[in-house]
Amino acid sequence: VFLPLQLFGTIVWILVASTQVPLPVLQGWVMFVAVTAWFLSIVFLSVFLFGYANKIAVNWNQADFIFHGATFVFYFGAFLLQAATTSLHHFPRKFNSTTQERILSGHEYNISIAASV
Repeated sequence: VFLPLQLFGTIVWILVASTQVPLPVLQGWVMFVAVTAWFLSIVFLSVFLFGYANKIAVNWNQADFIFHGATFVFYFGAFLLQAATTSLHHFPRKFNSTTQERILSGHEYNISIAASV
């Protein structure tokens, strides 16, 4: 389970980082969740690969369940925020301007959809 989590966490990290950030607070939380989950899953993977799991007296099944449950909750919240940011793509960037520049361009909109998924 850790390797797909690493792969998809890295993809989310790259996709969100490659877009312009129209709402820094929302997408900052998405980046925080992606980077934190990615780092903690590397720590968990290292604990199991290097045999520290046998040396540390912890219920690893429960720790794994709690970690993945918390990761699910945080990723779901990040998904909602990223999807909310994506849904605002048709609003103008500057409300007082005469030009109608959108918050997300077509390419950024597609990247934001991929990061949401």
